[in-house]
Amino acid sequence: MARLPPFLLLLAATCAAVANAQLSENYYGSSCPAALLTVRTTVATAVLLDRRMGASLLRLYFHDCFVQGCDASVLLDDTPSFTGEKGAGPNAGSLRGFEVIDRIKLLLELICPRTVSCADILAVAAHDAVVDLGGPSWTVLLGRRDATTASASLANSDLPGPNSNLNDLLAAFSKKGLSSTDMVALSGGHTIGRAQCQNYRNRIYADTDIDGTFTASLRGDCPQGGGNDGNLAPLDASSPDYFDNSYFSGLLSHRGLLHSDQALYDGGSTDGLVSSYASNNDQFGSDFAAAMVKLGNLGVLTGAYGEIRVNCRAVN
Repeated sequence: MARLPPFLLLLAATCAAVANAQLSENYYGSSCPAALLTVRTTVATAVLLDRRMGASLLRLYFHDCFVQGCDASVLLDDTPSFTGEKGAGPNAGSLRGFEVIDRIKLLLELICPRTVSCADILAVAAHDAVVDLGGPSWTVLLGRRDATTASASLANSDLPGPNSNLNDLLAAFSKKGLSSTDMVALSGGHTIGRAQCQNYRNRIYADTDIDGTFTASLRGDCPQGGGNDGNLAPLDASSPDYFDNSYFSGLLSHRGLLHSDQALYDGGSTDGLVSSYASNNDQFGSDFAAAMVKLGNLGVLTGAYGEIRVNCRAVN
């Protein structure tokens, strides 16, 4: 696995510490006291109407933070001056939840105009979605500002793909200053949600480290020769809409839906942690919450940097 030079790791840690110091749990306490309640009620309604939306909001946040940092760049539509991230390979046709963020932003612009950033909306929405599905809570630090550009090329290069092996995953997370524990814990976000056939087809026809009964149950809706690319299968078949540690139990049984899922438990350095999480939901929840705080500090814009968008899909 490629390792970052020590000075780059120190720089990443320093930047994260500075960002953390500029963010605050009560950032909107006086400027927009209803902000958190507005996000919470809107997300709760969205998840009640569509349980899958919880996973979609969590994924939307992860895909934002891994590209340029947690700056809401993933929400920007293409413009003549840049190609946004929505059409990048890892995002095209699969990212969801934009309309939920739009709804929250519309309400907040009525209550407290030009105050709450789209980046903070994403951070709080991801937290609330996880909690609504039975997952852990964590302190969401606020005060991020929104990017004025986006990068399809960084989305294509920095987001780990469904066919990633363990070294790929460790390298991708290390590049962001995240540890192997962070990587495994955040991968546990796959305890909720679904994946498209095109992303697990190779897994169920080419991989050998997979349970035969599990494979047979998936092939009918995902033919080897192509077609049905958008058909969905749960990432955690035992409880796809409940946030728990059963995802890791599935890996022990070689029932990881994506190649990148099973890579966490396939004779490598993370096997022990997967086993621990499978037997201890509290440990998983605690590590996931800690990793989400670290994720939320990636590349944030504060102070005079960035802006507070009026429309999350477009630069002011």
